[in-house]
Amino acid sequence: MKAIWNNVVIAESNDTIVVEGNHYFPKSSLNNDLLLPSDHSSYCGWKGESNYFHIQVDGQTNENAAWYYAQPKEAANNIKGYIAFWNGVEVVE
Repeated sequence: MKAIWNNVVIAESNDTIVVEGNHYFPKSSLNNDLLLPSDHSSYCGWKGESNYFHIQVDGQTNENAAWYYAQPKEAANNIKGYIAFWNGVEVVE
C-alpha cells in the first residue's frame, strides 16, 4: 500500500493494518521529512486519544492529515506505532 499526497509517496508498506476502513502504516514506512508535528488531538471511545501530523510537500501543507495513537486503549493496541491518513491523502495498492 502507498499513501500519496501531491503526487509524493508519504508512506509505503506491505504491512498495513486495516481498522474501520483506514490503512494504518508502520512508522518505519514513513517519509519522516514530510511530516510536521501538530498540536491537534481527538478522542475515540474504543481506541483512545489520537495525535496528528501535518504533511508538507513542495511548500504546501495538509494540516492534520496523518494520525496515530501513541497510547491506544487495549482494544486498539495492535495499531500502536502505526499511522493512518485522510484529508486528500490517497491510499492505493
